[in-house]
Amino acid sequence: MLVHQILKAKGDDGVVTVKPGTPVAEVAQILAERRIGGVVVSKDGQEAQGIISERDIVRALAVKGPTCMHEAVENMMTRNPVCCTRNDNADDVLTRMTNGRFRHVPVVEDGVLIGIVTIGDVVKARLEELAMERNALEGMIMGH
Repeated sequence: MLVHQILKAKGDDGVVTVKPGTPVAEVAQILAERRIGGVVVSKDGQEAQGIISERDIVRALAVKGPTCMHEAVENMMTRNPVCCTRNDNADDVLTRMTNGRFRHVPVVEDGVLIGIVTIGDVVKARLEELAMERNALEGMIMGH
């Protein structure tokens, strides 16, 4: 399965981005309202300069305390995030996420942000793929 198949299944909600100067508290509010785990940091909505996740915010809270919520997201984001393209193999992307211990990968084409895939998206797609394979095998065994 390729990344573009996962993006197609997700629909076109667009990628949630925030500007580098956005306060962390505002990012936390966006994450909570949209029920998502991370956002791409981009000055123009096109280039993935960074990414910030719930984990990043929790770690900062543990180290710096609640004052970190007033900081700009650019002080806390992961810079130069690992990205993929729509033609990357989903299993390869899943391996990168697992090995790097991150859960969100921006999808970029020609330097422009076109989507984001999460570890949950890839696992869901893989489970659906396995279910289809199982059903096909059961059909062959049963003679259908």
